Amino acid sequence: MKEIISLHDNYKQIEKAIRYLDENFKDHPSIDEVAKNVGMSKFHFIRVFKEYVGVTPKQFLHSVTLNYAKEHIKESKSILESSLDIGLSSTSRLHELFVNLIGVTPKEWKEKGKDVLITYGFGQTPFGEALIGFTDKGVCYLGFIDENKNEIFNRFNELWENANLCHDQEAANKYLENIFIKNKKYSLFVKGTNLQVNVWKALLNLPNGIVATYQDIANYLDKPKAVRAIASAIGRNHIGYLIPCHRVIAKSGAMSGYRWGIERKKILIAYESINKENNPE
Repeated sequence: MKEIISLHDNYKQIEKAIRYLDENFKDHPSIDEVAKNVGMSKFHFIRVFKEYVGVTPKQFLHSVTLNYAKEHIKESKSILESSLDIGLSSTSRLHELFVNLIGVTPKEWKEKGKDVLITYGFGQTPFGEALIGFTDKGVCYLGFIDENKNEIFNRFNELWENANLCHDQEAANKYLENIFIKNKKYSLFVKGTNLQVNVWKALLNLPNGIVATYQDIANYLDKPKAVRAIASAIGRNHIGYLIPCHRVIAKSGAMSGYRWGIERKKILIAYESINKENNPE
């Protein structure tokens, strides 16, 4: 628990730094200026960064630039093709061969989760506070929170409006620690249309450190003209991080369109990319 609290606290500082850089990128602020803005000395700021992701702020911040994203899209092509081909041909090999995705039954869809028991709670993660919900079939919701706790809960409640909700903070903390610190794999219990579920299955096959474009996903689902529908399905993902919609970016390399915040999307991509380079499989 101590580790997740430390990572959560460091995340908040990094998020603030990236927001500052986004707002002042034309002025090319120095590390000293960024550190001052987040209320730290330069050396403390560097130490926090290294504790969080294992590299210096300069190396980390390079990973969230537009040019880096463009380069990464090119580098990802062959890996993306093979990983999606493997995953889409075998639903049991999702998300690095560990996660199963289970859709609601037609009856559960029609009745909007009636008689489904969902345990939920709020807790800390390395990427900010989150709301997690889970059933005996798997995780059914994971949403990140900034200053919008009620809004995130309402989204969760609307998605499963007829379910029986049971608040259990201790169980929620355990789930979050297992996911983010112990890397335990859970089945995912999703509620979506056939297209949405197929898009989410495709996302589950994007390995850590790999980014794709909306067009890439549309092509691999054999729906090259359905980019808008694909983008909409990605935006409807209700299990953040575990279904990695943050790994999908625009053709230009822009990291727009993330329901849990652009700063968080950049941090997730950079964090995964750097850890992939530092810990190659």
